[in-house]
Amino acid sequence: MPDRPKSFHLEPAVHDYLVAHGTPPDEIQLGLIEETRRLGSISIMQIAPEQGAFMTLLARAIGARRAIEVGTFTGYSALCLARGLPEDGQLICCDVSEEWTAIGRRYWEKAGVAHKIDLRIAPAIDTLRSLGQTPAFDLAFIDADKPSYPDYYEEILERLRPGGLILVDNVLWMGRVADPTAGDDQTRAIRAFNRRVADDKRVDCVMLPVSDGLTLLRKR
Repeated sequence: MPDRPKSFHLEPAVHDYLVAHGTPPDEIQLGLIEETRRLGSISIMQIAPEQGAFMTLLARAIGARRAIEVGTFTGYSALCLARGLPEDGQLICCDVSEEWTAIGRRYWEKAGVAHKIDLRIAPAIDTLRSLGQTPAFDLAFIDADKPSYPDYYEEILERLRPGGLILVDNVLWMGRVADPTAGDDQTRAIRAFNRRVADDKRVDCVMLPVSDGLTLLRKR
């Protein structure tokens, strides 16, 4: 496990208890967590284990068959989403790093979900715009560069079926969104995105204190 929980608002002991009393990471997931941890401080980009378990459960609960994620990093979120899809399901992963996603590919193979994952190495906005505009996705996950969140959101929402879900990561930004002294570009971008989707009449919106903040958006 990481040295400190990404769920920054929880004491480490409470976080450990929370993970232990949900569906815990299996050996493959633990291996990926450990290999990512060895990358150093950049490992904070990996989603928390309790978030991964939640995403797997959510994909199964809504019967998702087609999903898309923006921002794959070392592949933990993709592994969790793919496990929530049926055998003939498909997850399109958008990322720009061959190096980081190569780590994920190995663990997808070990987990037996690689056949569900279509990894596309290119700027995510280009990949999204290359897709047909007919609503085709049941579930989406956004976890990439924060100033581009609105662009990813609009492109995905257009291609999401009514009743489909978009999950958006890092919406609490380690609590900086509520800190009036925090005025950096990343924090301001996330605040603006949070206001935008909360006011968007095309979706139902709820923000959850899962990990670093996870917003769930349901297309009406």
